[in-house]
Amino acid sequence: MADRRSMFHDAHRALQDRFDGRRMADALERHRRLDSFGPDEVAFMEAAEFFFLATAHGGSVDCSFKGGPRGFVSVTGPTTLEWTDLDGNSMYRSLGNLLGTPRAGLLFIRMTGAPQRLRVNGTCTLIDPPVTGPQKLTVRLQADEIFPNCPRYIPDLSTGAPSPYLPDDTGHGAKPPWKSFDGLKDALPKDDPHRA
Repeated sequence: MADRRSMFHDAHRALQDRFDGRRMADALERHRRLDSFGPDEVAFMEAAEFFFLATAHGGSVDCSFKGGPRGFVSVTGPTTLEWTDLDGNSMYRSLGNLLGTPRAGLLFIRMTGAPQRLRVNGTCTLIDPPVTGPQKLTVRLQADEIFPNCPRYIPDLSTGAPSPYLPDDTGHGAKPPWKSFDGLKDALPKDDPHRA
C-alpha cells in the first residue's frame, strides 16, 4: 500500500489505554492488517451480493447498503476494487459525499454458513459512464486499510441461530479462535476472561 499510516488516531488510543487495549490493537494491526487483497479476500468480495458503504462530508454522514448480483464488485488490482452504482432513489447521498470527500469505508459480511467479515477503507474516484450503455457511475476504491475482522457476533441467517460467541448470563461467551493466535494471545487485555 502506498499509505501505511496507522489505523488509530488519538481518540482510539485514549480508549485503548483506558481499557488496556493498546497492545491488542497494535498486535491486530501488525498481524492482521493486509498490504493487498489476497485470494481469500478477492473470492469473498467478488462473490458478495452486498456490502455496507460508509461515507461522510462536512456534517453529513451516511451508511448505505449496496447490493447486486454476485460479481458486481470487481477487484481490479492488488489494492483496488470497483463497483457500478445501481439505480437508486436519486438522493445520491453516498456518491455525493464521495464527490465532496472521497474517503470511504466498506464492510463485507457473510451471514450464512461460516461467517466472515472484511473491512476495506480507502479513497474513491467516481468514473463517468461510457458514452453508450447504462448511464451509471462506477466507483473505484484505492484501499489503504484491508482488515479481515472477527466475525464472532454475526448470526447465521440460514438457520436463524445466534452467534455462539454471544455473552451468556455471566457476561462471557465462547472463546473465538483468534484469541489463541500467536502474536495476539499474549496481547489480550488483563481483564479478558480468555487470557491464559
